[in-house]
Amino acid sequence: KLLKDLSAKVVAEGEEESKAFKEYAEWCKETTTNLKFDITTATTAKEKLEAHIVEASADIEACSAKIEELAGSISASTSEQKNATEIRKAEAAEFAASDKELVEVVDTLDRAITILSKEMQKNMTGFTQIDKSNMASLMQSLSVVVDAAAFSGSDKQKLLALVQSQQGSDDTELGAPEPDAYASHSSSIIDVLEDLKDKAEVELSDLRKAEVNSKHNFEMLKQSLEDQIAADTKDLDAEKSSKAATEESKAAAEGDLNTTTAELTTSEEALASTTTNCEQVAADSEATVAARTEELKVIAEGIEVLESSTTGGVEQTYSLLQLRSRAGSMLRSRADLANSEVVNLVKKLARQHHSAALAQLASRILAVVKYGSTAGEDPFAKVKGLIQELIERLQAEASAEATEKAFCDEEMATTEQKKGELTESISKLTTKLDQAAARSSQLKEEVTVLQGELSALLKSQAEMDSMRGETHADYVKAKAELEQGLTGVRKALTVLRDYYSKKEETALMQSGVNLGAFMQQPALPKKHKAATGSATSIIGILEVVESDFAGNLAKEETQEADAQEAYEKMTQENKIVQATKEQDVKYKTKEFGELDATIAELTSDRQSQETELSAVDEYFASLKERCIAKPETYESRKERRAAEIAGLKEALSVLEGEA
Repeated sequence: KLLKDLSAKVVAEGEEESKAFKEYAEWCKETTTNLKFDITTATTAKEKLEAHIVEASADIEACSAKIEELAGSISASTSEQKNATEIRKAEAAEFAASDKELVEVVDTLDRAITILSKEMQKNMTGFTQIDKSNMASLMQSLSVVVDAAAFSGSDKQKLLALVQSQQGSDDTELGAPEPDAYASHSSSIIDVLEDLKDKAEVELSDLRKAEVNSKHNFEMLKQSLEDQIAADTKDLDAEKSSKAATEESKAAAEGDLNTTTAELTTSEEALASTTTNCEQVAADSEATVAARTEELKVIAEGIEVLESSTTGGVEQTYSLLQLRSRAGSMLRSRADLANSEVVNLVKKLARQHHSAALAQLASRILAVVKYGSTAGEDPFAKVKGLIQELIERLQAEASAEATEKAFCDEEMATTEQKKGELTESISKLTTKLDQAAARSSQLKEEVTVLQGELSALLKSQAEMDSMRGETHADYVKAKAELEQGLTGVRKALTVLRDYYSKKEETALMQSGVNLGAFMQQPALPKKHKAATGSATSIIGILEVVESDFAGNLAKEETQEADAQEAYEKMTQENKIVQATKEQDVKYKTKEFGELDATIAELTSDRQSQETELSAVDEYFASLKERCIAKPETYESRKERRAAEIAGLKEALSVLEGEA
């Protein structure tokens, strides 16, 4: 009995360990699945973060190069503007001095011509009466003019020679010269002065025109440089802001990458540790099961050996002597045996438990007691055999029912546990499926939005390309028209200036000749004269038109350069945005593709487990029909049968005692 109790204890411990191992194995499976999912998610996030960091690094390098380029451009433009301003100041100062000098020269010459002309008009002979002091003053003034004005050497010598010859004639001749001689000298001096005045005025006009052109060119250059500096400064600020934002995004991505890498490493280490521990526990469980099986085998062999080899010795040791000592005194007649306690006890048990088997046993005992001795048999042994036979039959039935009960209990518990495990697993799979489906749907919506944004970006770029083409075509047309107009205006100015400058020279020459004959002839008929005054106004207007055309051309070129630069900048930004969004679409498409594959796998696993759960439910229903739907519970049957066996053993004990 001790060995049987030990065997039952070992079996119970084995069942508890098997249950614990099943729970641990389920935990291992669930934990491994979750860790693998976490590793997959972390790996995908790590790849995206690394790609983002590489892209951000490239953008930062591009921004740094652009910032350096823009800073150099701003520095060069600022330096060029400074140098141009200094040069312009020097040119303006030089022009002011030259302009002042030429104005004074023209004024002096004009006054000299006016004085000489008035003297000549008073009286041809009156010129001989010019005071020497006035002549000396005139000589001094002309000397100053000659020295100050930028006249050629031949003009200076000619003018000085004429004046000196006039002065010499006044000093050397004793009598009054002929009027024609004075007229000739005076005309020559006035002609030279007029010629010098015209040259001075032309030089002054050229100087002022050059100043206007120089000032205009400087203003255009200054405006262009200021526009360039402003545009470069704006681009520099934008590049700095973009670089700062990209650096911030890169720093955040690097922080997320470190965290994700740490989490990935932790998950991988946890997966490796869990796998190792689970494998070790499985190996230990297998070793434990083998050891327990071996122990049960040894206990069973011990029980078998004891039962097969010690039954007789036990009977001889503990029962034979008592039976022999009591046989002669107790069993004297059939009436004593019939009225013995054994028969009464069996009948009592039959009535108490309503057992037909016990009632039948009581009848058989009475029959043996009454008729057994007539056949030459030992009634005592026969009754013992009947009681022992019924005990064994009842024990066999109890064992069978106990086996059925153990089967039902084990199968019901195992089935309920399996049903709960499958239900929980299906719930977890459903949760994972819902999460994966939600994430996949979100990613697909994001991809749809990104594709829409890419389509809008491409459409915007196409519209911008078309607009840039139209603007450039307008610029080409405007440039051609302005250049053509500018060429025409300049050609017209050249023609007009050449013509009217020649007419002025001719008029001066004719004026010199007529001045000599003025005193001898009447007034000549009017001849055609070039409209120099009107032509000068027209030339001035054309010069303004030339300046306007040149300004508009420079403005168009500046606007075209700015528009082209803005177009190229926006195109580059669109390319960067397009590349970023295309990468996002690529990674998100890959991610929801992997999620869809995971969803398909999880759906298949859930369907398999739902099928298995359906089978378990069917089996559980059959178990309940077999094990639960009984008119009498196993516990009541077990209690009744135990009482019957105990009563029979008591009767057998009484019988053995009487023996």
